[in-house]
Amino acid sequence: MVKFICYPKCTTCQKAKRWLDDNKIEYNLRDVKLNNPSFEELSRWYKMSGLPLKKFFNTSGILYKSMELKTKLPTMTEEEQLKLLATDGMLVKRPIVVGEDFVLVGFRETEWQDKLK
Repeated sequence: MVKFICYPKCTTCQKAKRWLDDNKIEYNLRDVKLNNPSFEELSRWYKMSGLPLKKFFNTSGILYKSMELKTKLPTMTEEEQLKLLATDGMLVKRPIVVGEDFVLVGFRETEWQDKLK
């Protein structure tokens, strides 16, 4: 069973959830807005993912834009960025799927197919 971190009102998250259901993949759903990932979780997922930390930010979100993070993030340390992400679920890119030894950020069907089937 995987963790599925999403924002239920997000159309991409809805599509990803439908994909999980259609492919009969069991998951524990977690609303990123109601239950924001902690600094520790984000640190662990970031290391497991092998992705640049910027991929964990919801760069198209209103909060990201209003905080002018496009210009601020490059001057912040990784720890500062992770602590910032842990302050508000709306800063976090979604959906995120966390398995035992992998993390998927965003919904790319081919990538999900490779890891989850």
